[in-house]
Amino acid sequence: MAYPSGLVKFCATGALILASTQASAAVISLTKLTGTTGTAPAASTAVYGASLSSLAGTIAAISISDASGTFGGAGGMFSGFDLDAIKISTVNCATAGCAAGAPSLAVFNFSSGVIFTPGSQRTPADAKLFGTGPAGTTLSNSVATLGQFDGFSSTGTPDGFISLGDNGSIAFNLTSTISGAGLYLYIGEVGDNGEVAGSNINLLSTPVRGVPEPATWAMMVGGFGLIGAAMRRRQRGIALSA
Repeated sequence: MAYPSGLVKFCATGALILASTQASAAVISLTKLTGTTGTAPAASTAVYGASLSSLAGTIAAISISDASGTFGGAGGMFSGFDLDAIKISTVNCATAGCAAGAPSLAVFNFSSGVIFTPGSQRTPADAKLFGTGPAGTTLSNSVATLGQFDGFSSTGTPDGFISLGDNGSIAFNLTSTISGAGLYLYIGEVGDNGEVAGSNINLLSTPVRGVPEPATWAMMVGGFGLIGAAMRRRQRGIALSA
């Protein structure tokens, strides 16, 4: 498949490659950090990080969509990719604990800057996906707490994440556009089971106004797309804030 110029592709190898007609390409690695984090005693959130320094242009929005081929999560309200947290920081971390404690750029508004499209549930289906609002069509950040790497993955007493559902998606419009220079993106995946490779993560140069189909999300012209290979496994002006 051919990708439009300006699109970054996340391959199964863990590399982001800037597709371009130019001879050169910017390569960015999405790396699993050492250890896990989350709520004790089952601190099992895996954290993946990527340097954004070599990305050209500005970033206005980030989207994540489930692409696990109906094998992500544990079914019911936990179907699909389980997102613990998302953070952009100036701190380069090698461990999950470092990423959890690193100061974050105050560019996420989890109250009004989120567009959530729930995916489907596998049987037995529940009333709504975990971490969502009363109707199941919005983010409930009081439950999901996406600004903190605090997920607890027990299906009996879950806490601190949102399940996207099969083929579901969530987009975050940043409060200010940013350049990638000196910045690092961190994504938390509840369960530490490789699910991050079963999701599409896109860095977009324009805000998300509507809800594109998940299958075409990465094809938005002018966006930087991180396209993950599916894995059939379970599972504010820019200012620093702690």
